[in-house]
Amino acid sequence: MNPEFRKKFLTNTDQTGRYIVQSIRTGKTYYVEPIGNPYIQWGSIDPVSGKLVNKKGHDKYRGSIDMEDSMISEENGFKNIQLLPAGTSPASAIEVLDSKYPDKK
Repeated sequence: MNPEFRKKFLTNTDQTGRYIVQSIRTGKTYYVEPIGNPYIQWGSIDPVSGKLVNKKGHDKYRGSIDMEDSMISEENGFKNIQLLPAGTSPASAIEVLDSKYPDKK
């Protein structure tokens, strides 16, 4: 990936959740985008009603993107694109995938 794409990919990572992993063993680079809305409401509990009040956060820093905002596509030069099932650790998936490649020299 060119430096301009890499910079754009990593812009606003608090909001998008995007990050890049580079394997020390193989030298391969993996781009990760959390997709969906993992947003959980949080705030204060009203002691009388037991309900959540003063909800905070909303969608500003949800740490993920919607599928239509994905930058990982064949058009952008990506190959072997994988969409992981909910609850799957990207780090574990990268480890499994990376184990299929030989060590860098």
